[in-house]
Amino acid sequence: MPEGVVEGGIIKNEKKLIDILRKSTSTVKGGSIKTPYTVCSLPEQHGFIKIIQLPKMKPEEVKQAIRWEAEANIPFSLDEVYLGWHIIPLKRRDDRMEVLISAVPKNLVDEYLGVFREANIEPIVFEIESTATARSLIKDEFSSKPVLVIDLGFTRTSFIIFAGQSIRFTSSISTVCTKEFIDAIAGKLNTSLKEPQLSKIKIDLSKKEEGGKIFNALIPCLTKLIDKIKDCVIFYQESNEHSLDYKEGISEIIICGGGAHLKGLSQYLSARLKIPVKLGNPWVNIPYSKNKIPAIPYDESPDYATVLGLALRGIEIKC
Repeated sequence: MPEGVVEGGIIKNEKKLIDILRKSTSTVKGGSIKTPYTVCSLPEQHGFIKIIQLPKMKPEEVKQAIRWEAEANIPFSLDEVYLGWHIIPLKRRDDRMEVLISAVPKNLVDEYLGVFREANIEPIVFEIESTATARSLIKDEFSSKPVLVIDLGFTRTSFIIFAGQSIRFTSSISTVCTKEFIDAIAGKLNTSLKEPQLSKIKIDLSKKEEGGKIFNALIPCLTKLIDKIKDCVIFYQESNEHSLDYKEGISEIIICGGGAHLKGLSQYLSARLKIPVKLGNPWVNIPYSKNKIPAIPYDESPDYATVLGLALRGIEIKC
């Protein structure tokens, strides 16, 4: 999309967005999209996810208890948000239960809904972006130890901690992003640079020649990224966001998004943080023949972790 259509997750030009949606669904490779239905992610920075712990109770009591807890834990009035929740299975039996609640402002959802319907598209699910991202990157949607997923988007970066069968914590910042990487490298090399070209650029930790120049240019960005990762890890370990079953420290970091293509980034972060870091594989829950290359090239697929997660949600639904 061109700039000015959607900014910071907020729709700025409804007419232009409707035109883009209509064109996109009618000119896809292989023919037009047959279904009117869609699964839509909502911008991370405008949503809220929280784990709450409740005493064991009867099913008919859960809904009211969740509303009481949500009112005390989310930074919105319940009259102003759409509230979703689900109970998280625990490994052991005890006198408590965990519930993941999510809330998104009604005016934001209603605006997206209106645009989709004007484009003759019918949303059947709205979910916060991190939910879809984790669904595509976590094998079988289960992790026996806490994992940190970092989505290096073009204008912001999301941090998602996942353990057991659920997201435990999310955070989103705009001070570290792929655009910052690109601007820093382009400025140092005095050249223009586009996001796909990051896969051809390597962080040279030996600081030799051009690779060293790139490393030096990226130091401010990388320092901010590492500081934010440390903040997320400390907050998770010191708060009650961690699971009753999964109290260990972060066992692994998975990176995705455009910035994840920067060669050497995984190795650099792993060396600095003393935690294994790997590039995400959004095909991990999507079966396909090894003899058939996916429609999205494998080396580009981490960019599409969120949308592949939405697709996985869509196939669970029968319209």
